[in-house]
Amino acid sequence: MHDKILAHFTKVDPIIAPLVAAALTAEKPIALSSTTKPEYYFRELAEAVINQQLSTKAAATIWRHFSELLGGQITPEKVLSLSTDEMRTAGVSRQKASYLHAMAQAIVDGEVALAELPNLTDAEVITELTKLKGIGPWTAEMFLMFTLGRPDVFSYLDLGLLRAFEIVYDKPGITRAEMEPIVAKWSPYRTYAALALWHHRDNQPLV
Repeated sequence: MHDKILAHFTKVDPIIAPLVAAALTAEKPIALSSTTKPEYYFRELAEAVINQQLSTKAAATIWRHFSELLGGQITPEKVLSLSTDEMRTAGVSRQKASYLHAMAQAIVDGEVALAELPNLTDAEVITELTKLKGIGPWTAEMFLMFTLGRPDVFSYLDLGLLRAFEIVYDKPGITRAEMEPIVAKWSPYRTYAALALWHHRDNQPLV
């Protein structure tokens, strides 16, 4: 599989090809995973909401307290059993508590069927997830990449990717319209290019 990916990037874009090669052969090589079970999708989304606009350390602390509050069972039903004030004791802001309640209620009511997400196209997954309060396109794209393991996703909303792109292609201030023809060439492996750019910057997804 790696040979096929490298051959593709070598053919279509010799600038990013070495970065992909380095990331695929690193001590901790980039890889896609689609092993997350549907019953954990809500947990992933709840953690994404809690992590928004927080430092890694602060987010980890609040998520740990929130998990402890729920006894490690991060389900829509358990979240709905908590009051906003109870979530506040774990460090969750009132706004994020409202997002978590609304998201849990929408899933319990069947407005979004998380178990069906693996059967949807990338665009359909984004459409479904962004129905949930507190979940925007960037979070949906990260879900596609890191939870569903989709191979052909690139986020123009991620500042880490944009900065890495500017450096690698020596194009400071490049616009999305200017990037799109280059990114389009990476298909059907755009996720690997994104992972390689993050790896090159030793960065994490950043919005």
